[in-house]
Amino acid sequence: MSSANDIILRPRFKFEMPENHHVLLQLFKDAKTNQSDFIITNIDHHIFIKYPKHKQHFWSPQLHLEIHELTEKTSEIKGLFGPNPTVWTFFMFVHFFLAGAFIALSIWAYSNWVIKTSIFPQLSGIAIILVTWVGLYIAGTFGKMASKDDMIALKNFMNNTLTQNYF
Repeated sequence: MSSANDIILRPRFKFEMPENHHVLLQLFKDAKTNQSDFIITNIDHHIFIKYPKHKQHFWSPQLHLEIHELTEKTSEIKGLFGPNPTVWTFFMFVHFFLAGAFIALSIWAYSNWVIKTSIFPQLSGIAIILVTWVGLYIAGTFGKMASKDDMIALKNFMNNTLTQNYF
């Protein structure tokens, strides 16, 4: 992966394959029954590859692939590594809650500042929110580092599945 992906929490990639998209989708449908290391779910042109429940941990990633037809003989594959959707939804909920609290405390602090009363409680709350945001970012980064080997295994499985027609 490129160095541009080092700072993001959900790395993405995109490449082209010299094969019809129906053939590529069929490769993953076949892989679903030929192996037991990963769970493969296929919905239209979307492929989801994840670990079985007994191999999953809190930071276990999953790989979401979109396979689109470019021409009759070429396809584009877009990939996205991400955490379990439940974990991602929880992180987003916490971020939106903190953003709302940050805005509310900022308005309250500004109002108190205008009427020349103490703004210490509001600024303390804002500081706690900022520290929590940084903590969430660090936790997400550590989670990504903890799941790096899993991400490599998912990508290797994808590459092996896609190239089995050529060897």
